[in-house]
Amino acid sequence: MNFWEYLSSRHEQLLADAWQHASAVFQCMVLATLIGVLIGVVTYRSNWAGNLATTATSTILTIPSLAMIGLLVPIVGLGVPPTVIALTLYGLLPIVRNSIVGLRGVDPTLVDAARGIGMSGAARLLRVELPLAWPPILTGIRVSTQMLMGIAAIAAYASGPGLGNEIFRGLASLGSANALNQVLAGTLGIIILALLFDAGYVLIGRLTIPRGIRV
Repeated sequence: MNFWEYLSSRHEQLLADAWQHASAVFQCMVLATLIGVLIGVVTYRSNWAGNLATTATSTILTIPSLAMIGLLVPIVGLGVPPTVIALTLYGLLPIVRNSIVGLRGVDPTLVDAARGIGMSGAARLLRVELPLAWPPILTGIRVSTQMLMGIAAIAAYASGPGLGNEIFRGLASLGSANALNQVLAGTLGIIILALLFDAGYVLIGRLTIPRGIRV
């Protein structure tokens, strides 16, 4: 059968895999964002701490994804756990780095003004510094999401969820009638999901970043 016939015959399974893929990436991005921004908040005031955080998360990103998942399987088993841990760790670097850069880039006079009107340190962070640092943080989240979309496909190696299962099934049956269709369907599905997520981030940026800061 040709590619379109394959999509028609397997559309329910493909949609289920796409939903699992998108859900896994979304949940891991939420975790990576919370952890990454927290690390940025804790380390941005100190040069050595910021450099240490950036170096540590950069080192994680150098570990091949297949090796990372393979190392996690004996510890946490197959399926969702190694997928979540690996994707969350891989998503940290752009968020940590952009959080530190964004927070360090806040105009000190604005922070001093907030201090002058009696704001506490926590209030200054939540109401002044983080909102002004949000544009670069959002950029880091967008970059991480695009990376994780592709890396999540490797999770199929450990029986993880998502469109990677379609790709691995195709690669395992190269030479069969639908092998190329399976690989192509999984790959195109990941590309479409990445584009949809990125469009969502553009919308979030328009809704949450004031026009003056955007410009």
